[in-house]
Amino acid sequence: MNISGNRFLITGGASGMGRHFTLSLARDGADVAFCDLNEEAIAEVVAEGAKLPGKVVGFKANVAVEEEVVKLITDAAEALGGLDGIVNNAGIIRDGMLAKKDRRTGEIKKLSLSKWQAVIDVNLTGVFLCAREFAAYAIENGTKGVIVSISSISRHGNMGQSNYSAAKSAIVALTKLWGGELARYGIRTGALAPGFTNTPILQGMRPEVLEKMVIPVPLRRIGEPEEMYMTVKFIIENDYFTGRTIDVDGGLVI
Repeated sequence: MNISGNRFLITGGASGMGRHFTLSLARDGADVAFCDLNEEAIAEVVAEGAKLPGKVVGFKANVAVEEEVVKLITDAAEALGGLDGIVNNAGIIRDGMLAKKDRRTGEIKKLSLSKWQAVIDVNLTGVFLCAREFAAYAIENGTKGVIVSISSISRHGNMGQSNYSAAKSAIVALTKLWGGELARYGIRTGALAPGFTNTPILQGMRPEVLEKMVIPVPLRRIGEPEEMYMTVKFIIENDYFTGRTIDVDGGLVI
């Protein structure tokens, strides 16, 4: 599938990697719809996208809410004149150890159900809902398409991230499963599993903390959003790729 001339929806497209994916696809000639919850950031991305070859439109939507996802697919397809692909990028982090003893008080602290559920709702249920609605749209309209989902190196099990690791691991399984289910309709799937990437989350860390994070990375640096986009672009453009996950992590093993 060519990027230029086709139409894509990016979730969580107003910040971090999602913002880069949105603007890069438009830079490469695609028409792009994106969603986010931050209205100010949505407006900023739309304004920046106005300078690019492809059309950029933004919507406020919560990917964890079924009704909003159904409406998002409909609105995005209407705004762009159709949809050819989706990048499931929206995600949140609510870290915490499963259970631990406070060194000072001796109190046992547990990962709360609310933190667990919040991450599962956005990072996993959101991917399910968006993929389901896009697939249904493509099948109904008899069009081919591609579903790209963002997993993570944390899928291997990163301490303090029970919720996040569970969701990102599930994305890998679903990508393989959906690749088999949807192939008959000409719909491909693929996932990107980034390592540490230069996004606002990492940029907000203290330099000494970031330095310690980079030490175990064989390439001795964090990745750049453009390097992640190169992988998304590969998945979209390679019509013989489906059902697989690509790690882009500088060689780091967790």
